[in-house]
Amino acid sequence: MIQSYDVVVVGAGHAGNEAAAAAANLGASTLLITMNMGVIGQMSCNPAMGGIAKGQIVREVDALGGYSGLVSDRSAIQFRMLNKSKGPAMWSPRTQNDRNLFAQTWREMLEATPNLDFWQDSVVGVLTEGGRCVGVRTGLGMTIRARSVVLTNGTFLNGLMHIGEKQFGGGRAGERASQGITEQLVEFGFESGRMKTGTPPRVDGRSLDYTKMTEQPGDDKPGRFSYLPHHPITRQVPCHITYTSEEVHDLLREGFDRSPMFNGRIRGLGPRYCPSIEDKIDRFADKDRHQVFVEPEGWNTCEIYVNGFSTSLPEDVQLRAMRKIPGFEHAKMFRPGYAVEYDYFPPTQLQHSLETRLVPGLFFAGQINGTTGYEEAACQGLMAGINAARSTWNQEPVTFGRSQAYIGVLIDDLVTKGTEEPYRMFTSRAEYRILLRQDNADERLTPLSHAMGLATDERMAALEAKLQGVQTLRKGLQQTSLSPTQAAPVLNDVGSSPLKHAVRAQEVLARPHVLLENMVSTIPEVAQLCAHHAPDVLEQVEIQVKYEGYIAKEQDMADKLGRLDHLAIPIDLDFHRLTSLSFEGRQKLSDRRPTTLGEASRISGVSPSDLSVLMIYLGR
Repeated sequence: MIQSYDVVVVGAGHAGNEAAAAAANLGASTLLITMNMGVIGQMSCNPAMGGIAKGQIVREVDALGGYSGLVSDRSAIQFRMLNKSKGPAMWSPRTQNDRNLFAQTWREMLEATPNLDFWQDSVVGVLTEGGRCVGVRTGLGMTIRARSVVLTNGTFLNGLMHIGEKQFGGGRAGERASQGITEQLVEFGFESGRMKTGTPPRVDGRSLDYTKMTEQPGDDKPGRFSYLPHHPITRQVPCHITYTSEEVHDLLREGFDRSPMFNGRIRGLGPRYCPSIEDKIDRFADKDRHQVFVEPEGWNTCEIYVNGFSTSLPEDVQLRAMRKIPGFEHAKMFRPGYAVEYDYFPPTQLQHSLETRLVPGLFFAGQINGTTGYEEAACQGLMAGINAARSTWNQEPVTFGRSQAYIGVLIDDLVTKGTEEPYRMFTSRAEYRILLRQDNADERLTPLSHAMGLATDERMAALEAKLQGVQTLRKGLQQTSLSPTQAAPVLNDVGSSPLKHAVRAQEVLARPHVLLENMVSTIPEVAQLCAHHAPDVLEQVEIQVKYEGYIAKEQDMADKLGRLDHLAIPIDLDFHRLTSLSFEGRQKLSDRRPTTLGEASRISGVSPSDLSVLMIYLGR
């Protein structure tokens, strides 16, 4: 008989790993259960972390004391900061990773985590007593008791894989599906649905002609995800870009009659913003080509991930069409692409803590909530792990508002709006993205995490040193006066009007197109001010100076809305008695049971006039 635990986490993917690490690091005795100990932290799809908005999430997870940023940095084979031509709210870090090293690093870090045990087995059901979750039941017939349980089943719940006309059970290539949990939860009263995702073929990089492709190198000065200091990446592997063509599309269309997407065998909705190649050429018939990203799988392998060519067409169709892509004329396939259909539970059945409304002590995180992407799963796992641990000690859950973190935006979107297709984070989903930059995630979140006992003293010390550096440098720029002659070289270079009289160095930096690095290289006084400061301090100061007005305006708006956002709605309020509410508003509010006015405002179908009625009822 296995001992009981404070927290049991089911699934060792990105969500499960972060949940287990967070709960254990908070001091909860934690058990991580996985069907296969050999694939802990597996990158099921592309070998990369971060990207637009996703990179911000990884930095937030790191700032809170999660592991994803460190694992990504230690297994990176390339680093790029995306969207540098745009404003800092859009800058998004991304790493290309060594798939095997990524998983190995995850396992090593988890095994070095105190309070964390492992068990290889399948989970076929949860245990309840008095309506509360008190453990799990495994495929080997074992009963493992816990004070809270986190389900992070990914694509494994009744997973069904498709390649052309072939179907077989499984949640990932070579791994069986998980059965029993969905059926039990539906008996408890949960609503379930089906979703679909897919992955492209993998090919032999030795069979490709890279001279026909466009090279995509990493940054000259590669950065990192983690705020903790460590050795940066010193060598990088290039990626490449090529394109499909009308000939490729015509060959793919020949297989549409055998495609599970078009013959009705796949019923789940796939990700809108990461569609399969057959979906792209069907939905965007006016496009004569689509990008294909040629991504290496690691340092010591020739395997290539064909990003942008996700498909569930028959393998012979995949290969014939792929060989018409420039550079792929002699491509050898290691394994074909496939689609996987799986169960999920609409996330409106959750509280913001990610605890289910129907069964206290039971938490959901990751693709079980209808999301797609490693990063979206990781941040949910982190929050579910935190709150599962805190629930065992009867502590208040930790949640973030929409102006505090992308994590807050994601969870609020899921819980209040729900999703009928795989949810993916974008910067456009965040109203306060000037506040929620990748560079300041530590400032926003590390003090909160340190106070709850998750972020380490080392993290807090690093943040305090950074904040002190920012304060010192800003003060120096405010006090240093530059004459027209001193500023002229910098201003002339960017075509900015010359100074008519001496001004503070900060005023020069605030001008459009003037960069701090250019001031450092041409103005000795500024170079002296910056000489002993770390790059993250210099970046933070430059962003604050240039965008000070925008940041202040957005913060003011967030503060104003925040006061209403936290206006509590009585938990027993009978919305049907408020006849001034619209009929749809009464229905949606009664169904979703929002706890604050802010939550109510984000429910689809609740109108501004409904909010006014609620504000009047609540005395505002």
